[in-house]
Amino acid sequence: MGVRTSYTPGTFCWVDLVVEDPNAAKAFYTGLFGWEYEDRASDSIALLDGRAVAAIGPLPEPSTPPHWNCYVSVEDAEAVAARAEALGATVAVGAAEAGDSGRFAVFQDPQGAFLSVWQPGGHFGAAVVNGPGALSWNDLLTPDVEASTAFYRELFGWEIAEIPGAGGQYSSIANRGHKNGGLMAMPPGAHPAWNLYFGVEDTAAAIARAGELGGQVVMGPMAVPGGGFAILRDPQNAVCSVLDGQFDP
Repeated sequence: MGVRTSYTPGTFCWVDLVVEDPNAAKAFYTGLFGWEYEDRASDSIALLDGRAVAAIGPLPEPSTPPHWNCYVSVEDAEAVAARAEALGATVAVGAAEAGDSGRFAVFQDPQGAFLSVWQPGGHFGAAVVNGPGALSWNDLLTPDVEASTAFYRELFGWEIAEIPGAGGQYSSIANRGHKNGGLMAMPPGAHPAWNLYFGVEDTAAAIARAGELGGQVVMGPMAVPGGGFAILRDPQNAVCSVLDGQFDP
């Protein structure tokens, strides 16, 4: 488990969930991860041992499907959004204030995946990561690995390299020498997306618990070096993954 007080720009720092029924979502994720909540006017901050790990709030528009958003910490949300657009992305939400917490922007990359960036103010991101109940990994599913690699290298300066023995099917992402996620070709029937992983003690047990709470298994469990993972769909159709094994500090 890693406690954080700040994030190096270019690092995944935060996630939030938007759903039709936030209270039902809160109950599901409490049952799955043991989260408690600090309710605010616009959303609820999920807490793990008193430390912020995520947020849950209402859909911005009724037509928007429930989903998790992934955020990368940046020094200037407006400048990064402009840079993403110059590289071929579509800016979905221009740089905007989030009260005194910070500023954010949302773009759709040239291959179709949405990603948010976060310029910290009073809120820097998750206070704990890389352990049970906390954000522990982020993967990009893309229809064009080479093009996505080039885009994110240019945008964030990420070091993206194929994993030896993966047959070109998976690449690691590092930010200034620190592991930051992965990148892979999306499987048939999937769509371009950033997929987030929460740590768990045991993937099989998490699958069983999610089922008891009304969730479904999309894929898995699957073994990976040092552990295993599964992709889950919550009762409101938002998708995230769970991961067990060895976690970085």
